[in-house]
Amino acid sequence: MKRYLPAKWVVACLLMIFIWVTGCAKHNMSVLDPQGPVGKVQLNLLYLSTGIMTFVVIVVAVIYIYVVVRYRERPGDEEKDPPEQVAGSKKLEILWTSVPILLLIVLAIPTISTTFTLNKKPDPDHSIRINVIGYQYWWGFEYPDYKVTTSNEVHIPTGKKVEFILKAHDVIHSFWVPSLGGKEDLTPGRTTRLVLQADKPGIYEGKCTELCGASHALMRFRVVAHQPEDFEDWIASQVTPDSTPKNKQAEQGRRLFAQNCIGCHAIRGAGYKVLGRTAPELTAFSERTRIAGVLDNNRANLKSWLKNPQGIKPGNRMPAFDHLTDQQVEAMVEYLETLK
Repeated sequence: MKRYLPAKWVVACLLMIFIWVTGCAKHNMSVLDPQGPVGKVQLNLLYLSTGIMTFVVIVVAVIYIYVVVRYRERPGDEEKDPPEQVAGSKKLEILWTSVPILLLIVLAIPTISTTFTLNKKPDPDHSIRINVIGYQYWWGFEYPDYKVTTSNEVHIPTGKKVEFILKAHDVIHSFWVPSLGGKEDLTPGRTTRLVLQADKPGIYEGKCTELCGASHALMRFRVVAHQPEDFEDWIASQVTPDSTPKNKQAEQGRRLFAQNCIGCHAIRGAGYKVLGRTAPELTAFSERTRIAGVLDNNRANLKSWLKNPQGIKPGNRMPAFDHLTDQQVEAMVEYLETLK
């Protein structure tokens, strides 16, 4: 007669395999691979707490196994008188009360010290300040010292502390770049701070970690870390962007953009009299790596986004351009993809 594993065991095994395979995915959103001093300090605290918990588990397991083996019932024990019942040992009571207290102190001292150190306001002469505003479901970034704004991608110099000033426009969000350090909530009506630093150039993924609506999981952004001189070049390109149409099709796209988009979006250097502030800024759009934080920046994806934004990012406030012809949509794509 054939025997089969119960269905619950099959499901449990498949779930474990799925979790294991997911953990093998290639990405740079791991706190176990810190790329800055903040992430490294926090990882050391994780190692310390894990070590303490592992020590406690091992000690408890050893005592448990010893008691089970040492005082197990043996043949003939039933004929003996039951053991004398005695009150608890004061020495043992003191031991298993004091040891957890000592372990908590060992963990608390570096944790509290690190918390105050990381929350210390950086020296303005050796850091930069970036204002972060969380919207449903995108990120706005402002560089007050440079008069530059961008969205869904924030550029920073390496080797310098970056003070993020965090605000929420609508609901609670949470700003997190796992490779660079811990997260911080953005609460409407309240300003919070987070200081991070990147040690080397690269692209570091970030996301919202506070459930904020239908597209919470798609509220992503990127931190692009440059060498200091490259960062200055990026700032210069943002201060004087090239937003003029390059051909007739792009000029048509510029006019369509003015008719349909300029009330919400802003493009600096394009000659628009009105600059919208309720949707992501699109200055130098062609140099961004993603569209809406989720799609690779290419013409096909941009066309799909313009035609059906709700299908890609449900709940966002951008309407579909289904009233435009394919030729008109292509003209808008041409214009946006030439913005530098």
